[in-house]
Amino acid sequence: MASSFHGGSLIAGKQIHRSAGGFTAVSPVTLEALPGEFFPASTEEVDLAMAEARDAFPAFRASSGKTRAGFLEAIADNLASTSDDLLERARLETGLPIPRLKSELDRTTGHLRMFAAISRDRSWLDLRHEPALPDRKPVPRPELRRAFRPIGPVVVFGSSNFPLAYSVAGGDTASALATGNPVVVKGHEAHPGTSELVAQAIVSAARTMGLPAGVFSLLQGSGKELGIPLVTHRATRAVGFTGSTHAGRIFIHAAARRPDPIPVFAEMGSLNPIVILPSALKESPGHIVELLVASITTDAGQFCTKPGIILLPEGADGEKFMELIAGKVKGIPTVPMLHRGIHSSFSEGAEKLRALPSVAAVAIKEAASGTLEGSIHILRTNAEALLAEGLLRQEYFGPLSIFVTWSSVDQIYDILRALGGQITASLFTAEDDPTAASLLPLLEESAGRLIVNGVPTGVEVNSAIQHGGPWPACSDSRFSAVGPTALLRFVRPVSYQNFPAALLPDFLR
Repeated sequence: MASSFHGGSLIAGKQIHRSAGGFTAVSPVTLEALPGEFFPASTEEVDLAMAEARDAFPAFRASSGKTRAGFLEAIADNLASTSDDLLERARLETGLPIPRLKSELDRTTGHLRMFAAISRDRSWLDLRHEPALPDRKPVPRPELRRAFRPIGPVVVFGSSNFPLAYSVAGGDTASALATGNPVVVKGHEAHPGTSELVAQAIVSAARTMGLPAGVFSLLQGSGKELGIPLVTHRATRAVGFTGSTHAGRIFIHAAARRPDPIPVFAEMGSLNPIVILPSALKESPGHIVELLVASITTDAGQFCTKPGIILLPEGADGEKFMELIAGKVKGIPTVPMLHRGIHSSFSEGAEKLRALPSVAAVAIKEAASGTLEGSIHILRTNAEALLAEGLLRQEYFGPLSIFVTWSSVDQIYDILRALGGQITASLFTAEDDPTAASLLPLLEESAGRLIVNGVPTGVEVNSAIQHGGPWPACSDSRFSAVGPTALLRFVRPVSYQNFPAALLPDFLR
């Protein structure tokens, strides 16, 4: 594994040297500092990175789809060639197991290659042509062409829970680069070594393809210090963010207050409610238990698609189901959470929930004290309590889920409306249960991805996926953060009217 790191930001292919104010990554497993000192970017370095991105934009926008495809494929190749060092450093910084990280790296390189293919075949341009009708009465029709065009420098904030797939070379970066937008990434401070290794792979690929150095920069440091300067910088044209609702709101409001407001494509909190109908409990309760416990507890429940609310019918079948859940949880080990901040926030939130008189425990698996392992919490309440208590309708990022018992379908409607927008909504039902069909319109109104007889964790990367939902799950439910349509966030349509052949851009010919 790489034993030393430069530690500074990488701006337009150059390492920025700093000698003071450094920080280190900390292992969430051992709680010990890891090798390497890293240095947060200054506001002057933010300005430099954005200026380099702005200056690189004209040439990058004009580059061919073949060139950008080669760039993305070179990034994927570079990541694959350094996978041993990269995966080991990511393991040390996140505590995530190597098999999980290997799968995530495969997803990351697959995403890059998918966007490379789209860039090469130019399908993202979505070309439209309406020929002229000079003889049309009473007014002739001009010739019109339309195409999507890149918008300019994009700022991406790396997330903590996916150090590869939602970070420096993740889907936000790949979709922006594929369409000719320079990218400035603010790496997550919990895994700066991983971020540096990935950034080096991108910088090397840009050099190989002869692209302007400013097409990519990595800034190390805290989002609290760098976030607003990046969002409000005059060169920034759009923002990709994955994180908390609190931080997302701050960036959205800052972008809206600019003299020239820009879009912030934020993926924020989601409870991913699951509705279990009585017909499902009678058909396959054991199978549902297996799926749910794994979905709640895998990797300490640190997924944006973890089910946080499970609507369960009152009665003997529901009580028996929760007993099965409790028995299954006994055999699940607690594992480290990603970093101290997430662990503290989760532990404090779980403690507040347990103190509510309307909340009882279904199963609690306490983690060892003095560690960053997340205690597993399976709690229960009822529909009336959830509708009355806001704490029960918040996301708790970790291995915690709340069973909410309901006595009527009307209560399901009330709960789903009270929860607001979600990334996913799931329904366990028998195929011929008429209640299921009656719930689908509201589920569709509530979420971006609907799941029948399955759990929301595990996100496919293909043309049919929608990863995003109504507020507050995401800032704009019309777009997906995963799959080929993710690139629509960073392009805008332009029409070309009455252009003679000599003036037509190459992509319109």
